[in-house]
Amino acid sequence: LSMCSKLCYAIGGAPNQVAGSAASFFLQIYLLDIAHITPFHASLVLFIGKASGAVTDPVAGFFISKSRWTKIGRLMPWVLACTPFTIISYFLMWYLPPFVSGRVAWYLTFHCLFQALTTLFQVPYSALTMFLSTDQKDRDSATAYRMTMEVLGTLIGAALQGQIVASAHVSPHCTVNPSVNTTDSWHDVPSIPDPSDPLSHQVIYMIAAGVIAGVYLLGIVVLFLGVKERDDPYALNSDRAIPFCKGLALTMKHGPYVKLAASFLLISTAVQLEQGNFVLFCTHAAGLRNHFQYLVVTILVSAVVSVPFWQKFLQRFGKKCAACGISWMIPFAVMLVTIPNLILAYFVAFVSGLSIAASLLLPWSMLPDVVDNFRLQNPHGKGHETIFYSSYVFFTKMSAGIGLGISAAGLEFTGYKPGICRQSDDVILTLKLLIGAVPAILILLGLFILLFYPITEESRKETKRALEELR
Repeated sequence: LSMCSKLCYAIGGAPNQVAGSAASFFLQIYLLDIAHITPFHASLVLFIGKASGAVTDPVAGFFISKSRWTKIGRLMPWVLACTPFTIISYFLMWYLPPFVSGRVAWYLTFHCLFQALTTLFQVPYSALTMFLSTDQKDRDSATAYRMTMEVLGTLIGAALQGQIVASAHVSPHCTVNPSVNTTDSWHDVPSIPDPSDPLSHQVIYMIAAGVIAGVYLLGIVVLFLGVKERDDPYALNSDRAIPFCKGLALTMKHGPYVKLAASFLLISTAVQLEQGNFVLFCTHAAGLRNHFQYLVVTILVSAVVSVPFWQKFLQRFGKKCAACGISWMIPFAVMLVTIPNLILAYFVAFVSGLSIAASLLLPWSMLPDVVDNFRLQNPHGKGHETIFYSSYVFFTKMSAGIGLGISAAGLEFTGYKPGICRQSDDVILTLKLLIGAVPAILILLGLFILLFYPITEESRKETKRALEELR
């Protein structure tokens, strides 16, 4: 597999991450402080949107598994067909409608539509890994390229969105140190421009959405021109396609897959909690409202540069061993919560980037090993790759929805008020828990489950040899 093919494959996945990153970091604060939706309604929009994307995963897997081979492949047509509709739904998701009473329905509709369409992109794109090469090293290398570009896409999305829309979340009225107790009138000073101001909403957010839409088009063109999908490289002429429902039942009973999915469902929820609440934490709980965009960029730059390091680490020491890096964010996040300091915040951001890179690379690097293991145990079936990838994307989407829903509901319960300079002590405590204690518990539980993951480096090599004999 040539470096050019791996690079083009990796670039194709970046736009989805660019858009997803902008939504993960900024959609919650946009709904609360710009659209002036209550935290309860924001939690509904975030959770139902992610849940709709998750529900779409098995549906997408079913229809994709039934697709026939075309001149450009079986998976590529799905990627190309859903892209224009994804761009439109993303653009409208950031549009501030002129009416107020129906805003919740507006954002719920387009967030659900965007999540469903990104699923139709993500499932065939991620499953494409299995149709680039039969060699495990090639697939691992392509996955490392992909995760590097996806983390870079996450960086680009957060940086673009952060730099363009930062002015909508900064007010000269809120430059006072929020830790200083002031009169009650402080709580009534709006920290954002008036919602009727078109410059702070429609123009700024539309510019950001338009730029990210352009990135989408560029990435898809590179993917289509640079990647050749090969017919099922595992199948024998005598093999028969596994029916989707039967295949889904088999995957849910496959021990290595169940342990991998359960582990990274918890870890992904922790990462989503960090992403979704970091901007709110910096703005309302840490007194860093003028630095949040730079802290987000620091996290993502650290993640981008560390993906190659983690790839080398897992090649030398094994994939399970590399999982220890995910736990690095725990002590530093707790330190940031207990000692909110600017220098410490940047250091925590850097270490968190290292951990996030490991949490992104490892599951997608381990999933092909699980698929190979399943293939060895079911030697005369084919078409299971899409089932594995669609169900795994389902679990990651559900984890994101759960994390965002819990955080927004927690803010509603503790009395979050959009548009004020200083939130109540209960809200600040909730944000500290969502950044520190809750992700720490979830990560530790996920790593404990991963201890029982049965595929080691030695068993992986044995599976490789056995599959080569089958071929």
